[in-house]
Amino acid sequence: MEGEAIQSDSVRIKKPKWLRVKLPIGENYRKVRSLVDEHKLHTICESGSCPNMGECWGEGTATFMILGNICTRSCGFCAVKTGKPEMVDPYEPGKVAHSVKTMGIKHAVITSVDRDDLKDGGSEIWVQTVNAIRHQSPGTTLETLIPDFAGNWENLQRIIDVAPEIVSHNMETVRRLTKQVRIQAKYDRSLEVLFRLKKGGMRTKSGVMLGLGESEEEILETMSDLRAVDVDILTLGQYLQPTPNHLPIVEFVTPERFDNYREIGLKMGFRYVESGPLVRSSYHAEKHLF
Repeated sequence: MEGEAIQSDSVRIKKPKWLRVKLPIGENYRKVRSLVDEHKLHTICESGSCPNMGECWGEGTATFMILGNICTRSCGFCAVKTGKPEMVDPYEPGKVAHSVKTMGIKHAVITSVDRDDLKDGGSEIWVQTVNAIRHQSPGTTLETLIPDFAGNWENLQRIIDVAPEIVSHNMETVRRLTKQVRIQAKYDRSLEVLFRLKKGGMRTKSGVMLGLGESEEEILETMSDLRAVDVDILTLGQYLQPTPNHLPIVEFVTPERFDNYREIGLKMGFRYVESGPLVRSSYHAEKHLF
């Protein structure tokens, strides 16, 4: 099993009925759409082609993506553009904070592209964004979905020092498939990120995509590894191929199996498990503030 590749010539599998999503409609959706366009904000909802965008935006929530919308990494699963990023926008933290305040968001989720081109990995902008939101919306709680900062622990420490209510870092897949799915990432380095976050007193969260060819044994092993570093919150969702150039879907995991993984996760000791075909990292994020 070790080293076995994802087959790029896999037969195209018909999308099952349980993966149907609602079209984005309603006044709240239009309000969020208007704010994102007006302030030229980046959201992972759009850049990551999230299937829940209509539902979340319809409820007046969005996951903001800072540090631009071009990533220095080329993960096989991700719809975010890869290439040479633009200059960091020094006004971005204020723009995001203003939108959070205008939208009246009670729990804000912030993520970012990887910025391996920057000495600080973008951590200074992360800190400024958190501080700006707290200044403009002191009642708003925060979840930060962070990169691994290429293992630069000084940059990670800046996140710990600013202490968001939840800090998330996704494993994305099992150990065997990490090199293909997250080309520049390392499985053990991500575990180290989560370990250091917990050691720093953070409430931690991680997510895993299913359907890339992993076995049940491998999924359970990854869940066990996450519990070994005391991760509090786990999300499990179905991988959906953004374009024909991305990794193929090997399997559509049934809702029943997702339910089973949720029960197993709770028995393992996760304090909250969000598990289902359409679950993404920030889905129902406000519920994770136990």
